[in-house]
Amino acid sequence: MRHMSLVRRALPEDATEVLRLRQVMIDALWSAGGGGPAGWHAESLPTLRDRLAEPDGDFVAFVVDHPDRPGALAALTAGTLEYRIGKAGNPQGRVGYVFSVATDPGARRRGYARACMQELLAWFRERGAGHVLLNASAAAEPLYASLGFTRDPDPSMRLLL
Repeated sequence: MRHMSLVRRALPEDATEVLRLRQVMIDALWSAGGGGPAGWHAESLPTLRDRLAEPDGDFVAFVVDHPDRPGALAALTAGTLEYRIGKAGNPQGRVGYVFSVATDPGARRRGYARACMQELLAWFRERGAGHVLLNASAAAEPLYASLGFTRDPDPSMRLLL
């Protein structure tokens, strides 16, 4: 089942729905409330709108409109293209990073996330990314594996600023 024609690039007017679907993903991964989304959503909205308005920037989101709810989104993928000093296998140093993949609970198992991911991967390829990174939930791992992703040994560390 192909949904490519349903996938489109997210626009600034989609920002509120993009944040809603990002919250769906966050809730699924961490299931810790944290006082509700209103505060950070409102703070994130202006920057997200600005970034969605950049046609040639290093950030992009692809979405599918919800078939049953006008104005709502059914699925989302978002990512950035980053520069890291080149190395063997990626001499240009372009790395794609996928950081939001979410499907509305009422629109799952229809291939929307896969179709959005395929568009995002094509966007990375067009821009010369040597490889693409993401963090996979257990539920999403079969989708990513079917698209060719493999598990890395994870040496990640984090510093909160």
